[in-house]
Amino acid sequence: MQWKVQLFKLNFDEREIKAVADVARSGWLTMGEQTKAFESRFSDFIGAGVQSIAVANGTAALHMALLATGIGPGDEVIIPALTFVADINVVVMVGARPVLADCRSLEDWNVDPAEIKRKTTRRTKAVMIVHYAGWPCDMDEITRQCRAEGLALIEDSAHAIGAEWRGGKCGTFGDVACFSFFTNKNLSVGEGGMFVTRDGQLAEKGRFLRSHGMSTLTLDRHEGRAISYDVLQPGLNYRIDEFRAALGIIQLEKLVQANACRKALTERYVELLKDVRGVSVPFVNYPEHARSCFHIYPVLLMPGIDRGRVIGRMRDQGIQTSIHYPAIQGFSAFARMGLEPTPLANDISSRELTLPLYPNMTMGEVDLVVSSLRKALE
Repeated sequence: MQWKVQLFKLNFDEREIKAVADVARSGWLTMGEQTKAFESRFSDFIGAGVQSIAVANGTAALHMALLATGIGPGDEVIIPALTFVADINVVVMVGARPVLADCRSLEDWNVDPAEIKRKTTRRTKAVMIVHYAGWPCDMDEITRQCRAEGLALIEDSAHAIGAEWRGGKCGTFGDVACFSFFTNKNLSVGEGGMFVTRDGQLAEKGRFLRSHGMSTLTLDRHEGRAISYDVLQPGLNYRIDEFRAALGIIQLEKLVQANACRKALTERYVELLKDVRGVSVPFVNYPEHARSCFHIYPVLLMPGIDRGRVIGRMRDQGIQTSIHYPAIQGFSAFARMGLEPTPLANDISSRELTLPLYPNMTMGEVDLVVSSLRKALE
């Protein structure tokens, strides 16, 4: 399919190509100096004294976060009902019970703090939140509740690199934050992620979990800093490689400007969609102290509109769209788990439509997308 406007495009240029070529020429491909540099620069960007541990992908970071905070069989973990399946997958994989919390409103699709409070029981051990589409959750209320109840707070910040709440970066409020660098993310390396924490003990656990629980890394032995290694705890192989770390360094250098471009494009969308009948736009009247990083551009179709028909008609015009996200209760793997009803999230899931957004998109392409949407709704 030759798209006129596709859902996402990379903003790669010769800098990324050179970074990958330099790693290939170096002869060292697994975790090494590029990884350490990426972690250091990421910590500087997030701030607040965090330690950053680069990993294979965002799901690996989420799995590590649950293991590091001691979540296991018999525990309950509250997660948003409107999220990617990775969140529920990792909870189930550690043997815990996922508890779905509904959205706040049709204007604010983030998890409702009141729902978190209602769903907390004596078995609840952690809360996992998602800053949907790059818009920060209500971190005042969520952090207050978690502290009061003694719950681990895990920030799934896959959408939220560069987003802020009251001047603090998303990823600095929880016990652990997990970032994704999947291809369509604001910082793109293909596959990759980051485990971020300010807690020294959790950081140590994260490093052991990332690399087989080994006391020294292959690089240490290669450079003569160690002869052998001990295994201090059971671990996994969730390591990133030098190619992706090198890409991450370049992408991080571009991030602030790329997010600013996303913001301008989003503002154009908001303006053009005001007079498009059959569509509403979330997060328009969000608190001023919440700064998005504009990861995706979601809209809500009015009840009764055939979303599949709209997607098909836009595809016929060369415009690629997507859905973020199908309802978790509808997946075969979870259909018999007795998951709580979350009517608001499920309603949003049934009507949400994601329009194209990427940093090197043009205003003319935004105009074309909205024109196509308008025709598809006729």
